[in-house]
Amino acid sequence: MIDLLLLVVGLGLLTFAADRFVLGAARLSTALRLAPVLIGALVIGFGTSAPELLVTTLATVQGSQDLAFGNVVGSNTANVLLVLGAAALMSPLAVEAATLRREVPLMVGSVLLLALLTRDRSVSTLDAVLLLVAAVGVIGFIVWVGLRDRAAAARLEAEVAEYEHGDVKALPSALLALAGLVGTLAGAQVLILGATGLARTIGLSEAVIGLTIVAVGTSLPELVTAVAAARRRETDLVVGNILGSNIFNSLPVAGAAGLLDTLELDPAFPISLAVMVVAVVLTAVFLRTGARLGRREGAVLLALFVVGTVVLF
Repeated sequence: MIDLLLLVVGLGLLTFAADRFVLGAARLSTALRLAPVLIGALVIGFGTSAPELLVTTLATVQGSQDLAFGNVVGSNTANVLLVLGAAALMSPLAVEAATLRREVPLMVGSVLLLALLTRDRSVSTLDAVLLLVAAVGVIGFIVWVGLRDRAAAARLEAEVAEYEHGDVKALPSALLALAGLVGTLAGAQVLILGATGLARTIGLSEAVIGLTIVAVGTSLPELVTAVAAARRRETDLVVGNILGSNIFNSLPVAGAAGLLDTLELDPAFPISLAVMVVAVVLTAVFLRTGARLGRREGAVLLALFVVGTVVLF
């Protein structure tokens, strides 16, 4: 019961604090007069992946490599199956041509690279460096496109505008971002304690806990944001946020974890990789057929999430 309580408290603190961190960081960047393109691509992009980054990094440092990479792979899977599926059920998700042309291939490529490098159940230092180099290339490309493409810049500016309401002075924004970061760190630590303790108590591997409970928990910010945006019919922002989250999870987050530890991963890991790849490729196919994700496709994605979770357990 204590482990379960720690898990729930950690998830709640992580979700709330991560949202405050992104809000404060975005407002601070605005107060410092950074270009909206940079704020959208870097500050908000990294910020929304802060739960995955901190949980994965702390778990790796503490020797829970299975929990760390389970979180990365499970989060990618939950983002496309659970988050996009739930948002599509709320309102069909229309996707702009530019998103289909750029972000969808980048997301699929990032996930496939992660699967290719980790298929042998290990992440070497070279693998980690390759993931980080790819991350620099992808982030540089996103910023370059945002600076030269008016449509891409407009999408990033629209996303940034959602964070600019309220106090955009530098000091209050910096304090909010700092408090959010500290809270996110604390939530990640409590979450890891609860997850590892629960895994030992009920006899499941840390990999399975990371692939399911922890992964869904670190995807809660995306889920809440996606459902709210879908209700407001801001559907392209929903898809863009999820694609960006999977890119960040697969490249810089996984790369950072790989640099910190190179232990062999759980035997169940290849199964989870297969589930992730199928989920991502199927979602890409759904998005490219008709440039939208309808309620029927959303129901299919949610059903696959349930089946995939049962298979992992």
